[in-house]
Amino acid sequence: MEQVTDPILTGPDVRAHAGQSVVERLADPHSGPVPFSVEFFPPRNAEEEGRLWRAVRIFERMNPAFASMTYGAGGSTRDRTVRIAGQMATETTLLTVAHLTAVNHSIDELRGLVGAYADKGIVNLLALRGDPPGDPLGEWIKHPAGVSYAEELVRLIAELGDFHVGVASFPEGHHRAPNLAADTGNLVRKLRAGAEYSVTQMFFDVDDYLRLRDRLVAADPEQGAKPLIPGMMPITSLASARRMTELSGSKIPPAIEERLARAAGDGPQEDRAAVREVGIDLCAEASLRLISEGVPCLHFCTLNFAKATSEVLERIGIDTRGALAGV
Repeated sequence: MEQVTDPILTGPDVRAHAGQSVVERLADPHSGPVPFSVEFFPPRNAEEEGRLWRAVRIFERMNPAFASMTYGAGGSTRDRTVRIAGQMATETTLLTVAHLTAVNHSIDELRGLVGAYADKGIVNLLALRGDPPGDPLGEWIKHPAGVSYAEELVRLIAELGDFHVGVASFPEGHHRAPNLAADTGNLVRKLRAGAEYSVTQMFFDVDDYLRLRDRLVAADPEQGAKPLIPGMMPITSLASARRMTELSGSKIPPAIEERLARAAGDGPQEDRAAVREVGIDLCAEASLRLISEGVPCLHFCTLNFAKATSEVLERIGIDTRGALAGV
């Protein structure tokens, strides 16, 4: 494994935001036109862990509003998620948000996980129903001693202490919801249960986000006033983007798919450099439009890499040069 050269921080800089909520962080002063946040996923091996920590240290120098650590389908990365989220919370200045899903967990196990996060000083959790292991679009089966919905998970966390909870939202509608009205109703119930904000599933059509925001405000103005944070991802591979949207039940709009396909070319292998360039353009364009629409934050799925997201941030007016010096 390649040595990570950034020093482990100690002293007053570590856990600088301990105890803060995501909503409080969004209200803090920030450089650039809007706060931003980043999402990481648990690495599968030592090499990937080295890459993760390099990205963590780069983004740490950019002072994101928060950083989240995802949770594998069916709890498949539970131990790594808890360990690495704990390290982020105790060894960096990042406000850490840990994902928690209901899949394959009993209520007692969920309580134990919340306690494990609390022991690391993590008070911000993203409560998710989660996807079934193996096939994310397959049948969702409740644990016999667990919970069925994210709304229940939000209430469970609230019973366990002074935590700050966010939930997921779906600009295109969740693939299990019968229609957009039902999906909006589900989001309202999660917010009413005590969630303070939501982070959307990754999307590529800004209008989908704006329509969700309108539906939410119309359904419940009080809940609609809570931050609705758009989930963004700069596309660097068309094949990978197609696979990710297929697994999530979302879609790439035809006009965007056409731009990416032209860049990919007709050869046996896609032109990754050209796709990446278009993907950065598309993400920056969407980000700028969202900023003009008054979003509270931009949340970037980084895939544990720093460069593509950093290029988008630079395009929208956030200075990343100091953080990237020497990278």
